[in-house]
Amino acid sequence: MEKEIIRIDGVSKVYRVGDVTFYGLKRIDMTIYRGDFIAIMGPSGSGKTTLLNIIGLLDRPSSGRVFIDGIDVSALNDRQLARIRNIKLGFVFQYFNLINRLTVLENIEMPLVARGIPKNKRIELAKEALIRVGGELSWLLKKPLQLSGGQQQKVAIARAIVGSPEIVLADEPTGNLDRASAKTVINTFTELNKYGHTIIVVTHDPEVANCTRKIFMIRDGVVVDIRIPEVDKCILKM
Repeated sequence: MEKEIIRIDGVSKVYRVGDVTFYGLKRIDMTIYRGDFIAIMGPSGSGKTTLLNIIGLLDRPSSGRVFIDGIDVSALNDRQLARIRNIKLGFVFQYFNLINRLTVLENIEMPLVARGIPKNKRIELAKEALIRVGGELSWLLKKPLQLSGGQQQKVAIARAIVGSPEIVLADEPTGNLDRASAKTVINTFTELNKYGHTIIVVTHDPEVANCTRKIFMIRDGVVVDIRIPEVDKCILKM
């Protein structure tokens, strides 16, 4: 039997600007199971990133409840949320969000610093993470801007998984990449999923979405459809 790892129950997100109220999300219900590889798709402004930020505990819903691995995170304080983010979640972003004044090694090991892991162990884990995503150890002492876009995204993915999170969240991870680099990134996610990571990718690109196992279509803050990907249209096979 599949075991759920994320459950979204009746989640809404309301924004108020002056006297105007509008919904970013409207009573979203969603269940994601351990080991899923899913895409969240929809037009610009549909609520994709808002939903991802709520799943990733970067934002709180206006109403509804969020469960991560059975924990009702809706009731937790900021310190408790930060701890769950650090242990259970890894984040990958369109613009990499690497710190350019730090080396690749220093960027990758950042999530481990908050855990108080000794320097020698952090270096070991950072090297393992970089190799696991298809990177090269020769990058470790370079600065991010010395690498290509595809290489920087690999570093960002290594940073996301260095602490062995159960869930990896990616917001438009191929949006800034050329086709060859996009293929490499999606292949990396596919391999990570084989290792047991639950992968959630927000994308506007159907070729990327078709490389996942399930597609949630969102429009105007509502999940309007759940689709099975067309695997023959996955960019890995083109």
